[in-house]
Amino acid sequence: MPKIVDIICSPGLTGFFFDDQRAIKRGAHPDGFFYEGAPVTPGFRSIRMAGESISVMLMLDDGRVGWGDCAAIQYSGAGGRYPAFIASDFIPLIERRIAPILKGVEPTSFRELADRIDNLTDDDGKKIHSAIRYGVTQAVLDAVGAARGLLPCEVVAEEYGLELTTQPVPIFSQSGDDRYTHADQMIIKRADVLPHALINNVPEKLGEKGEKLLAYVEWLRDRILAKRGSDAYNPQLHIDVYGTVGIAFENDVERMGTYLASLGEAAKPFSLRIEGPVDAGGRDAQCEALLALRTHLKDNDAPVEIVADEWCNNLDDIHLFVDRGAVDMIQIKTPVLGGIQNTIEALLYCKKAGMRTYLGGTCNETDRSAQLCVHVALAVKPDQMLAKPGMGVDEGFMIVNNEMRRALALLEHKRRSRASV
Repeated sequence: MPKIVDIICSPGLTGFFFDDQRAIKRGAHPDGFFYEGAPVTPGFRSIRMAGESISVMLMLDDGRVGWGDCAAIQYSGAGGRYPAFIASDFIPLIERRIAPILKGVEPTSFRELADRIDNLTDDDGKKIHSAIRYGVTQAVLDAVGAARGLLPCEVVAEEYGLELTTQPVPIFSQSGDDRYTHADQMIIKRADVLPHALINNVPEKLGEKGEKLLAYVEWLRDRILAKRGSDAYNPQLHIDVYGTVGIAFENDVERMGTYLASLGEAAKPFSLRIEGPVDAGGRDAQCEALLALRTHLKDNDAPVEIVADEWCNNLDDIHLFVDRGAVDMIQIKTPVLGGIQNTIEALLYCKKAGMRTYLGGTCNETDRSAQLCVHVALAVKPDQMLAKPGMGVDEGFMIVNNEMRRALALLEHKRRSRASV
């Protein structure tokens, strides 16, 4: 078995940007691709900053390399999450704290090594930045696969006792602010789930009474029906509203429920999910607010499901939302959970409870982190996986789709080769 002999780090860029969500929610005015005004979230130098990453490469003594990318979410610092991730701040930490743990180790067990990395703490006893744990454990997964001659998805399936899928996992494509043109691109490419839509502002995107989002849902429904052709393309509609429904309707459960029901009716014949309808400002409050809203929707047979995102930042949080039955689906936001094994365990917990599963993440990841998330998806088989990184539709969709198709082709080739022996 080869050993890890060195760790090499290189700074990089992500597929999008760091955005100060609090400043945007407070009405920061866009100026082209910039935002005017001062940031309000600690760690931000401006409201929008270029996203940064760190590639972590584990060198094996036989010349092979296992690598992954450290990355943090677009809205870093919001919803109880770690601050914006600046590469120059953290490469020294990786070299000082993580390299000594991995050098000289035979990468035989992904779970064992990943847990060691994920439990590392900084000087104040808090776990090191989630982006570091995310990227380094990706590299560990890839290194174990390289050392053992396996695809990363085969490593996950073997270590968790799972059966690999033989079919592509549905892909959820996100539009960014160009929610009309990009929806067309998604329809042309037959995205399984769409369009995200980035409804993160009440006056300009939701509407003071929700009228702007309602008009968009009606447009989207009509657009799909008009352009889908004769192949009965029936995508799942999934829109992220970043708590703006709660802002517009003053967190009143009945008013929010009535509005969400109207969106569900407008979406027909397509089914609708709404992500983050309200932001209650803390984990427990968020869980109770979403539970109350979901209960109201179910009691009134509203044709809409709700999805949690903010305040689901670790396995304990996810267990709480699942156990309380607070939502229909949780976005497992991969960089936020730290070690990628936590994403696997979160998805499996949701599946065991009968909850819909969404392997998410952020537009602010990289091609490499997206590829390794594909391998998690092929082993765990979530209901949907986010196309990432970026907000351009085509690039993220291509990266996720192509890695998925390559891996499935290789797995099928292996099956046929074994069958012919």
